[in-house]
Amino acid sequence: MSILVYTESEGNKYKKQALEAVSYAKELANISGEKLYTLSVNVENTEALNNYGPDHNILVNDKKLINFKAKTYSNLISDVANEIKASFIILTNSSNSRYIAPIISIKLDSSYFSNVVELPKSLSPLSLKSSCYTNKAFVINSSESKINVISLSSNCFGLHENKSNPEIEEKSYDIIEESLVVKKLEKTKGNANIADADIVVSGGRGLKGPENWKLIEDLADVLGAATACSKPVSDMGWRPHSEHVGQTGKPVASNLYIAIGVSGAVQHIAGINSSKIKVVINNDPEAPFFKAADYGIVGDAFEVVPKLTKKLKIFLNE
Repeated sequence: MSILVYTESEGNKYKKQALEAVSYAKELANISGEKLYTLSVNVENTEALNNYGPDHNILVNDKKLINFKAKTYSNLISDVANEIKASFIILTNSSNSRYIAPIISIKLDSSYFSNVVELPKSLSPLSLKSSCYTNKAFVINSSESKINVISLSSNCFGLHENKSNPEIEEKSYDIIEESLVVKKLEKTKGNANIADADIVVSGGRGLKGPENWKLIEDLADVLGAATACSKPVSDMGWRPHSEHVGQTGKPVASNLYIAIGVSGAVQHIAGINSSKIKVVINNDPEAPFFKAADYGIVGDAFEVVPKLTKKLKIFLNE
């Protein structure tokens, strides 16, 4: 038996979440004694994986896999899992992985554990801890299934270097295209990807208009952070919907989340609750976000943020 990790990539570069999944799988392999396989799709340089301990890397290059299609990718991962007799299939918690995980589970007749935050408490039966209720609680699930699909919660395990020299195998599979055709795919460009960012700087209606967004961008530039926004901001067209974070937008699991002029609606808090440190800057001391934040500054963002940016720039350049 073995362990398979699907290592998601974008622009010929592995996502941070994928490397975290390999780190997790390596520790699982050390516990279970199983061989660790990784599956890379349309990636030219796989050296980044060598820092996290895989034994064997399967490379699949196919033009039919350039655009993500749930059924196509589910078929591929299931075929590879069957081929190597995988007992564990490890996926990230990205939007794409959340599409394919249940499909793979059905195809393999396996158990499916979502939002997993720790290594197994036991292997027989398999017992795993997962977050639930928008990260407000945890649940421990168990299964005696021989095959298990695990979706790892973002930024819960971290990156742990474990150098290896994996065997690299280029393979081709019979890729059957879906009837669904992607005619056009547009991606917004920014300083950092929200899903992979260690730091996210977010703005809300308290910034009063898109012309003031330079406050957010300047602070983000100093910190090397991704920029984000609340739902009302994206709905009003101040910022693209790709930056909308929250329960109805993109989930955030960063090490540091800074909210500027964001009141803290329930849906917004639910979507960023996995972030380890939350900081809020708001001139309203009764703003709901203060109850969820680790640190808070009551003050005018137009006065506080420029001073904070200036101080951080000096501190980080020392």
